[in-house]
Amino acid sequence: MRWLYYLLKCLLGGFVAMQIYFVIQIGLWVALDPSSTAFQRAERWRLCGLNWSCPVQSSWVPYDKISVNLKRAVLVSEDDIFFQHMGVRVQDMKKAWTKNAQIMQQGSAKSKTALRGGSTITQQLAKNLFLSSEQNYFRKAQELIITGLLEMMLSKQRLYEIYLNSVEWGEGIFGIGAASQHYYGVKPALLNREQAASLASALPAPKCFDKVKYCRKANIHFPTRQDFILGNMDRVALAPDPKPKIR
Repeated sequence: MRWLYYLLKCLLGGFVAMQIYFVIQIGLWVALDPSSTAFQRAERWRLCGLNWSCPVQSSWVPYDKISVNLKRAVLVSEDDIFFQHMGVRVQDMKKAWTKNAQIMQQGSAKSKTALRGGSTITQQLAKNLFLSSEQNYFRKAQELIITGLLEMMLSKQRLYEIYLNSVEWGEGIFGIGAASQHYYGVKPALLNREQAASLASALPAPKCFDKVKYCRKANIHFPTRQDFILGNMDRVALAPDPKPKIR
């Protein structure tokens, strides 16, 4: 039994060390901008392998240099009460969990995307920053832990700034700086309502929005989604986070 005890100690030690790494990394992001995310690095490897020259676009844009239209549009598209919740929307997760279980029982290939509706912006950020796209219970539990750390250590505005600068907007296109230039040839501060709604409509299926060849697996009608976002942009709040954060 000693070997089993030793194995458990090693596993527990590795888990604790990993959480400490996450805490240190997130703490640095209070003042420093992330250079890349786990998802960006995975996509770079998929597209380019060992080649230094790679068609991956990304440029950091400060929060106050991003159009309010875009900020509101993305909230409508992805998480309309982001500035009010604590990182997790429990009811949405329950609904997504139930839907996921039903689809898995039916043996549908769509089961891999069933949990998407339950993820907040902070949860998406936790996954993109640190985790793989693999779907399992351990990864989901780790996502929730990282979500809690992000919410505890960073302000809502900072979380949203990192999200808008790291989220995928097409094949090899990451962040609003690259996206606004790629699609409209303008700086993020100059995006109008229609452009902002169009970009926000892309987020559930950014590769499909960018290239038709990726649309076989995407069940989304972008113009309809854009109209919905346009009709709801004025009702979402861009309130600052009143909670004190760890410094």
